[in-house]
Amino acid sequence: MKRFFILASFFATAFTSFSQSLGYQDLGILFSQNDHNGSARFTAMSGAFGALGGDISSINVNPAGLSVFNNSMFTGSFNARSSDITSVYGNQSLNRTAVTTQDQFINLSQAGAVLVFDSAHSSNWSKFAIGFNYRITKDFNNSFLAEGNSGFTTFTNFPKDTNDPALIYDFADEQGYNNTYGGKLSEFNVAFSSVHQNKLHLGVSLNFYDLNFSQQSTLSEFNSDIDGNTLDAFLYQENFTTGTGFSANIGFIYKAHQNFRFGLSYKTPTYFTEIIEDSNITENEGLFGDAEIVVSDSNDTYRNTDLGGFPLQSVIYRFRTPSTLTASTAFIFGKNGLLSFDYNNKNFQRMRLSGDDFSPDESFSNENQFFQNNLKNTHNFNIGTEWRFDRFSVRGGYSFEQTPHTTSGLTNNSITNFGDIEGYSLGGGYNFGNFKLDFAYSNNNRTAAHSFYSGFNNSAANLTIDNSIFTASVSLSL
Repeated sequence: MKRFFILASFFATAFTSFSQSLGYQDLGILFSQNDHNGSARFTAMSGAFGALGGDISSINVNPAGLSVFNNSMFTGSFNARSSDITSVYGNQSLNRTAVTTQDQFINLSQAGAVLVFDSAHSSNWSKFAIGFNYRITKDFNNSFLAEGNSGFTTFTNFPKDTNDPALIYDFADEQGYNNTYGGKLSEFNVAFSSVHQNKLHLGVSLNFYDLNFSQQSTLSEFNSDIDGNTLDAFLYQENFTTGTGFSANIGFIYKAHQNFRFGLSYKTPTYFTEIIEDSNITENEGLFGDAEIVVSDSNDTYRNTDLGGFPLQSVIYRFRTPSTLTASTAFIFGKNGLLSFDYNNKNFQRMRLSGDDFSPDESFSNENQFFQNNLKNTHNFNIGTEWRFDRFSVRGGYSFEQTPHTTSGLTNNSITNFGDIEGYSLGGGYNFGNFKLDFAYSNNNRTAAHSFYSGFNNSAANLTIDNSIFTASVSLSL
């Protein structure tokens, strides 16, 4: 019994900061990301609609674009996403393995309507529009598997060991990591827009968010001692998070010439007023998660849940995402085509976490310091074009999004470090008169480093993430 408590004390020291699940600073970045889902026309042009309008999805970039519509319209969209995540992990001299995980997902990615009205009170303000839209802002669903040997061990003792002295399993044979994300961040927009003298479009929107996120991960560690006895350890962690938030967006579009227009919009931070997290990442016999350990020289199995059960903890906190400033220009070539460019700026250093009953400095000071020291102001852009041939249209686009991280390395407080995102898109559509069919294909890719051992100086798994998305939309005149 004395030996058991000594080992438990060792685990408590070693694993206090050890978690393979995302920490709050990683979740903050994840909850601030945007998949730019929208209509097929919007997606095919890589979302470059800040100075264009005339599409329901432009409400998410610049709500002033609603009053560009000439008539009321409904648009609904489905997308099918195929994601390939390739992981490379391990020490080259020991065992470095590449594993690819493939997943497919189908979603109702967007549905919304704009109602256009002629003004009866002012000839200067000739038209106004009201828009309602639902979309998936961020689809978290993904999974990946990583395995190899970095030569790193953390589970070096068997808590039920009866040998004297106790065996030390400090030779690393292999590590494995299985991770699954689930859920989505969805938003509902209510927007109003009007146009002054057919030149200046003004708009404002209120945005309401519903957050559902889950992560389930299992770390497997296979070690041996000097005599070849083996230890197999498994640590399971889970996190289920829900929350609600809101933001506002205001913007304008000005038609400087029949062939040129520009726009500017500002989206406030999203304020998540209550995020509820339920997880098993709480201390249980010195381990943070549900653990199972078996060794070759014993028929016994150690589980930290045999006596302590399955402990869960609930945490309630608040979160503020970065704001977004978008500047846009568009060139219109009559009824033949257009070229559009959007630039947006997001300052990830302004993100803030705070506890339910405390100020940010008291409850999440380390995480907020991480935002300030390790994140940056990002510069991102989208380019889109469309060309019309009678009733048929062809479209294309390119997008670039900077990583919010200032360095390429992981810190002791972070699990994941993302690289830049680059993407391209193309598509087409046909106008039947009272309804339209549009299709788009988009692809984006990025790299990331994901650590199994937060708080330890150990090499991370290198991830290559490739997403291919097919979007189909139907638009009906109302």
